[in-house]
Amino acid sequence: MPVLTANPAHNGNLVSPSHPDVATAVAPAPATRFSRPRFALLVLLGVYPLITVLLHLVLPLTEGWAIWQRTLVIAPLMVTIMVWGLIPAVQKHFRSFLNPVQR
Repeated sequence: MPVLTANPAHNGNLVSPSHPDVATAVAPAPATRFSRPRFALLVLLGVYPLITVLLHLVLPLTEGWAIWQRTLVIAPLMVTIMVWGLIPAVQKHFRSFLNPVQR
């Protein structure tokens, strides 16, 4: 996108350096605001099936273990999948839902 500058010869209108005779008005982008409740809902919808699958995979392999030991196995898996998979995917695919235009 070309850089627009104010040119006194064009009554303060913004003009493109590549086309100095053409005045170009640039509309400001609408203001958006990140919605934490929407983000929390989407992460919950992703975390629930993820933890369910992890529990089904890990519990049969850890029969007889104390709960803290099972948690010690599941927590790093869960965090890794969330940080490098789930959260970036939610932010990418639901960008407009998470950042609604302010009114």
